Amino acid sequence: MKRIFAVFTFSAVLLSAFQSANADMSLIKKANEYFKPIPTSIPAIKGNKITAQKIELGKMLFMDPRLSASHLISCNTCHNLGMGGDDNLETSIGHGWAKGPRNAPTTHNAVFNIAQFWDGRAEDLKAQAKGPIQAGVEMNNKPERVVKTLKSMPAYVAMFKHSFPEESDPVTFDNMAKAIEAFEATLITPNSRFDQFLQGKETALNNAEKKGVDLFIEKGCVACHAGRNLGGEGYYPFGVIEKPGSEILPPDDKGRFAVTKTADDSYVFRASPLRNIEITAPYFHSGKVWNLEQAVSIMGTSQLGEKLNDQEVSLIVSFLKTLTGEQPQVTYPILPVSSESTPKPLEMK
Repeated sequence: MKRIFAVFTFSAVLLSAFQSANADMSLIKKANEYFKPIPTSIPAIKGNKITAQKIELGKMLFMDPRLSASHLISCNTCHNLGMGGDDNLETSIGHGWAKGPRNAPTTHNAVFNIAQFWDGRAEDLKAQAKGPIQAGVEMNNKPERVVKTLKSMPAYVAMFKHSFPEESDPVTFDNMAKAIEAFEATLITPNSRFDQFLQGKETALNNAEKKGVDLFIEKGCVACHAGRNLGGEGYYPFGVIEKPGSEILPPDDKGRFAVTKTADDSYVFRASPLRNIEITAPYFHSGKVWNLEQAVSIMGTSQLGEKLNDQEVSLIVSFLKTLTGEQPQVTYPILPVSSESTPKPLEMK
């Protein structure tokens, strides 16, 4: 009798394992219909050949505060590469301690977005790099002053020549942006546990996380947050079903309307990429929500018209935390020394 019971128990265990494996493979197949893993190689950029020299120059420029009028603010100030590619503030602090209007998006995996900024006003990373340098509430500089600054340092002149060998006068504002774009293309975060799951590793996620993946798909979150970056591929109203309160959706920021001047684009924003979402709080363009569970709950009500219960929120959050990939390992560069002809910093009033 004991023998029969043992055989029956063993068979039941095998059947359960077989069913579980089938369910996992079915979920992996289902997930691959909506999502793509982050590649491990640097993606190509249209119109900007990526070279080692250009990447190194771009890294220096990304870290150099002398691109700002005050010599205090660099790209890395608001997009800190040691903090998930953003500054973990509601909105960034810029020239003269001015507070910016929107939360700083992460630079990590930004190369996969359809466009840059919350309203998509920059078509690519090159255009994006030019914006903050010239914005009065950010770096408050002018292209001609930036070029003068770069040309005043022989080491930079030499690096530009190596990066753009076909040009007779390579130190330009446009080439500065191309170099930063090349560097930012390297800021990708592959091999997250979710990527491993997409690639067939069933044990990469636990049961709660797998349930979270399934819920994320079935509840309709994938309508806006799909693709390689789980977002960043389209524009949607914030409040498809129900607009959140003014403390989360400031009434004076109409999003993409400022770009297109089309009434239908009022309060429309680019869907936020969800890669590394666990380490890039606070959330939304206003940066008013610091808790990921709260953010998921708000999305359920505002975008899906559904009040997610605590268990559903917890499962979806458990899935979102599997999107944290390998962070870029960046060695801080030794920057060229200023010369006597380098423009002096402007006072921050």
